[in-house]
Amino acid sequence: MSDLEIITFGCRLNTYESEVMRRHAQDAGLEDAVIVNTCAVTEEAVRQARQAIRRARRKRPDAKIIVTGCAAQIDPEHFAGMEEIDHVVGNQEKLEAKTFGGLSVGGEERVQVNDIMSVQETAGHLIDGFGSRARAYVQIQNGCDHRCTFCVIPYGRGPSRSVPAGEVVRQIRVLAEQGYSEVVLTGVDITSYGADLPGGMRLGKLVRSILRQVPELPRLRLSSIDSIEADEDLMRAIAEEERLMPHLHLSLQAGDDLTLKRMKRRHGRDHSVQFCEEVRRLRPDIVFGADLIAGFPTETDAMFENSMSLVDDCGLTFLHVFPYSARPGTPAARMPAVDKQIVSARAKALREKGVEALKRHLDGASGRRIQVLTERETLGRASDFTLVKLEQAYGAGRLVEAEVHGHDGNALLAKVMG
Repeated sequence: MSDLEIITFGCRLNTYESEVMRRHAQDAGLEDAVIVNTCAVTEEAVRQARQAIRRARRKRPDAKIIVTGCAAQIDPEHFAGMEEIDHVVGNQEKLEAKTFGGLSVGGEERVQVNDIMSVQETAGHLIDGFGSRARAYVQIQNGCDHRCTFCVIPYGRGPSRSVPAGEVVRQIRVLAEQGYSEVVLTGVDITSYGADLPGGMRLGKLVRSILRQVPELPRLRLSSIDSIEADEDLMRAIAEEERLMPHLHLSLQAGDDLTLKRMKRRHGRDHSVQFCEEVRRLRPDIVFGADLIAGFPTETDAMFENSMSLVDDCGLTFLHVFPYSARPGTPAARMPAVDKQIVSARAKALREKGVEALKRHLDGASGRRIQVLTERETLGRASDFTLVKLEQAYGAGRLVEAEVHGHDGNALLAKVMG
């Protein structure tokens, strides 16, 4: 439907949920509409969403503009106050077909945002395809029961709840039959998966079940994990399952024990280092990414240096660096703040550290033969999620064998074999 546009911000879970909304909207016959799926993880993410809403209204003055996602769930009054917006929809309501049925006929209230903390179930939403043929995302979990002092996401997503394993397997089988070569398991806190399900189901058991029951799926990938929750089955799967991709993105946040304590994280620095060492022993080709926050309240130069050195001590390659952003209502927002210029300088230093780490990784890949999943034109991703530039263009979603002959500082340069 050419006149239905969805603008997505934030995490891979939002990417998946945007596809759920697209199907519901199309089935309901919702026309001439823009759906903005917001993120609330930082103040900048909220600002970008507001900017996109205003831009959409200027571009399409007669369209129905519907705003949803975490920022809308947490602060519906703010978005309801924007004259550009027709409807504000909560994170649970956006996944319900009946919501879009009402929106298509103009019969819904302007603000539909209920108490997300009261939601107990996560339905399996069957999706048979995505806009890109490269990879598909499958929701296995939603919500979070932890209360990190800097984070508002639990208030946007509600309590942790898991999609039953049978629903996950059924979804992935459909996507594999549709020709997808890679599926990414996604959620808010996927390593908490199964705690609310019967039968001792955990993430590792789910991973092994997927790979056993969907043998035609070439590649399975995990989104961000919390290493302190990694179960024994997950560690065995990392060691033994070649179709589980050798790339883990870790929610580390900091490398200083006092900072981690003030963040109310459940791991310490030593655990992070030991976890990476153990996983690398089990899977020598593993590559790590990590989320790191620069300039958390009370962070001293020495504390920050502990985060800088964590990059080397854990052998991190892909860094997602966030300058600390105070989120209203969180405990961290009441802690003594670090000067904004210092926060910016520390974020810049961490990003530069990340550039150096990526260059070392790219330098070490010359001459290797790798499997690449093509994404668009000449771009693709290696098994370890390294960006690859191929010498010729391919359609999205093909698995090709290639030989690396260099890099450009950001991506490997490779030639397809045969």
